Parts: sequence; structure tokens; C-alpha cells
Amino acid sequence: MKICVISYDFWDYDKHIVEALCRKGIDAHHIRISKISHSNFNERAVNALSKTFLKKNLKKEKRQKYVLDSLQKLGYQDQILVLNPDTFDLSTLENIKKYTDRLITYLYDSLERVPVEDKLHIFDKIFSFDKVDVEKHGFGKLTNYIYLPYTPAALQTPKMDLFYITSYDNKRLSFIRMLVKKLMSLDLKFQIMIIGKKTWKHKLKNVFINLPENLFLVFRMKKVSHEELPDHYKGAKALLDLRREGQYGLSFRAFEAMALEKKIVTDNESIKTYDFYNPNNILVLDHSCGDLDKSFFEKPYEKIPEDIYYKYTVDNWVKKVFDI
Repeated sequence: MKICVISYDFWDYDKHIVEALCRKGIDAHHIRISKISHSNFNERAVNALSKTFLKKNLKKEKRQKYVLDSLQKLGYQDQILVLNPDTFDLSTLENIKKYTDRLITYLYDSLERVPVEDKLHIFDKIFSFDKVDVEKHGFGKLTNYIYLPYTPAALQTPKMDLFYITSYDNKRLSFIRMLVKKLMSLDLKFQIMIIGKKTWKHKLKNVFINLPENLFLVFRMKKVSHEELPDHYKGAKALLDLRREGQYGLSFRAFEAMALEKKIVTDNESIKTYDFYNPNNILVLDHSCGDLDKSFFEKPYEKIPEDIYYKYTVDNWVKKVFDI
């Protein structure tokens, strides 16, 4: 069987799908468009002018051509999975469909955040991680997956209570500021790492401001590599996960926490509806963080039953998506 996965894959998650397929003896390939960028400064400048005056994104066109050229080399595929179709024009998706009899998509984002309804008719099967979209549109219900190797808490020596890494988001920053005050009032040790180009403003401020030792608030322009993340996670008893506006599904953070036996602190109320929910392991914050309690971090992690854990592994994920 030949299967192709097509995605942007900025955070290096999607490669685990391909690796899981290969472990099953399937001829699997990954067309990753994030690695296609401008060759030099001139291309970047020309694209900037094109977007401004012609309303054409040449980099996007270059990426879509790369996908079709790659498929032409690979030939017919038994199944093709496109992750987040907003990346592609409808005409590109129609051409992709010519290479398979089963075209699938998985929506990492809710339709409220990333509306792609005009493209969904092209797919033979649609999966979504968002509970609201599943109920409203009849999509196949599918969460993100556990991709990290299982590492029990007994093999780790965390030195802080809470760790959070997130992309820069003005709306989440106001909640983070409130949370930081609460964490400090409880004398909890934590690190919050905010990634993005706009963080340079905060980096500059930090040069002139003496931050408390237990704050550990880090603004960073360069993203943390996928390989580095587990080491950051292992250094904390719990991981923080704040949902984006318009998001009701669970991010990868919940499944990374399961693999490393980490507790979760989140503002995503929907996590209570999942079969792995355990109030000893998962704390759902209210709008004022008033329910944040130091005792939550002091109690040991309670193991998730093996059958429930397996349901969320990438191995089981590919079985469900590709019906294998």
C-alpha cells in the first residue's frame, strides 16, 4: 500500500504519522511544504511586492507547485492525507485528488478559526479534533496523538512545578499575566516561554527590568526545536495549556503530558469530557485562576489505564485514519 501525507508541519508533528506508517510496512511518504521558502533576498523582495500590488503570494504558489511536482514523481497513491487544507488553493486540491481514490483531511484548527468550508467537498473523508465542528458538521471525531515515547514519572526529577511554551498571542498574554501573579503568590516555581517575532519588544524591556528569580518568563524569537521540547517538559511536574480563541479541541500538549506522565493545567473546559480526565492529574482553570492550588502540584500523578492510553497513540491514530 502507498500512502502520502501532505502538510506544512511547522512544529514537526506530522512526520510521526509517516514513521508510524513505515513501521507497519507501508510505503509512506511525506511532502512537507514548510521547507520550501525563498531562495534568496531577491525572491523575498519580489514576493513582498507581488503580495502588495498584485495580491499574489509567490511563495505559496511555489509551495503548491512543489507538492504537485512531488506527486508526479511518486505516482498514484492508495491514500493521501492533507493536513489543514487552508494551505492550498482549490485547484491544487483538485489536482492532488487525481493521484488517489481516497483523499482525506484532518483539521488541526476549528472552522471558526480557519474557515475552509469551500474546500471540504473535495475530500472523501474529513476528520476534526474540534468537538463543536464534529457535532455540527458530522466530521469524523479524532484527537491529536501521543507521539513521544512513554516515560514514567518515576524516571524523571522535575525541579519546577509548571512549564508552558506558546507562540506569541496578545489575547493570551493578558491571561498569562494574571496567572503569573497567582503562581507567584503561591510560591510556585515555573517557566513560561513565549515564541515569536513580536517578542523582541519584551526582550528589550527585560534588559531594563529586574525580574523575580521564580518568574522565569522567557521571550524568544527563534522556535524551540521538536527534539528539545521533551527535555523542557521533563523539568516540570505539570504542563500548562491555554486554548486559542475559537478552539474547543485538545492541543498536542495534553498528549505530550500523557506520554511523560505530567499533570495538566488548562483553561479548556472540554477536557473534562474525555475518558482520560482525572481531576488529580488535570486542573481546569476558571477565568480568574482562583481555583489554582498548590496542593495540586504536591499530589503524585495517577497512571492512566493502558487501554485508554493506547487509544491516543499515533499507532492507533493511523489505524483509524487510513482504515488499516
